[in-house]
Amino acid sequence: MSARPWIAPAAERLRTADPYVVDSALAALVLFAVSLQWIFPDEGDDRLTWQGWLIGAATALPLVWRRRAPFATAWAVSVATPVQAVYHAPPPDVMYGGMVVLYTMATLGKPWQRRVMLAGWLAGVSLTMLHKEDPQPFEYAFHLLGVVCAYGFGVLARVRRAYTAELEDRARRLERERAADTARAIAQERSRIARDMHDVLAHAVSLMVVQAEAGPVVVRSDPARAEASFDAIAAAGRDAMAQLRRILGVLKEPQAGGGSWRLPQPGVAELPGLVGRVGESAGLRVELRTSGTPRPLPQDTEVAAFRVVQEALTNTVKHARAGSATVELDWTEGGLTLTVTDDGHGPTAGHGGHGLIGIRERAAACGGSARAGRGPEGGFQVVVRLPAAVDRQAALG
Repeated sequence: MSARPWIAPAAERLRTADPYVVDSALAALVLFAVSLQWIFPDEGDDRLTWQGWLIGAATALPLVWRRRAPFATAWAVSVATPVQAVYHAPPPDVMYGGMVVLYTMATLGKPWQRRVMLAGWLAGVSLTMLHKEDPQPFEYAFHLLGVVCAYGFGVLARVRRAYTAELEDRARRLERERAADTARAIAQERSRIARDMHDVLAHAVSLMVVQAEAGPVVVRSDPARAEASFDAIAAAGRDAMAQLRRILGVLKEPQAGGGSWRLPQPGVAELPGLVGRVGESAGLRVELRTSGTPRPLPQDTEVAAFRVVQEALTNTVKHARAGSATVELDWTEGGLTLTVTDDGHGPTAGHGGHGLIGIRERAAACGGSARAGRGPEGGFQVVVRLPAAVDRQAALG
């Protein structure tokens, strides 16, 4: 039966346990190891004294403080161990405490402390072996190898701990970056929804206001025209509601069996209908002109093209006091150029307001550009260039 299923949980519990409890248990274990010669005195022929036991205990008890004061603990054990070897009652067959403090210093000590301790123990082991009665060559190798191995395990533990800390820090950074990306995406989506709602509501309300102002004037003299005005108000309201459902559909969970909440957003193909509705509802002569060969546009660019024309016509209805307007679609190799020109009184302070800001933001978000100002023959003109799908990446870069 494999030992792996219980080794990992045991190591995790040991790592997360109270360090003082663990160090006390380790000190008790080392004290037990150095006391074995007194527990089983008949197993060897070394001379035993109570002073020798106290010196042996001095190599174990300081380990209780090995993590609170690692360098001081290492010095205490480093002094007691050669004293025990010189006193020789009994000699230290295995340097249990020394190996523990070397591991601790390699793990927790400062660089200069680690170097001093390793060099001191290597030199100390070599010198104290000279006081051993009839030392054998393999005993030199055994003790020196024990020192090096204990220190090496400590280095591995330190490197592993640093690597784990780096991984955890990287995971925290990635989590923060992911949260920041999510927050930016939410902010961008909210901004997009706000622009769409502004365009839809401003357009619909402008048409409704125009018709509502005209209705009372002709209600007695021309009832049929008044009725048409009220029909136009209702149609504008219904169209606004339908578009708002499209916009807010992204905030809803998918409906069982589909539904109209996920209707596609309007694009270039819906511009003739938009132009027709504005002409009928606002009494504005609007002409749509198209030149060039249509090219594929990204979905958000399609929506931006529709909203740009919608907002430009809304500004014409609200601010320009124009009698006619022209919407031009110029398809080129690089994409689409939209031009909306009216014959109104031209730009004034605050002309377009937030609408023109929204037009510029939409164009920039798609990698395009926008400008607005007085037209070549007076009036007001909005020009927006939107890149085609193949040129989108270069435009955004």
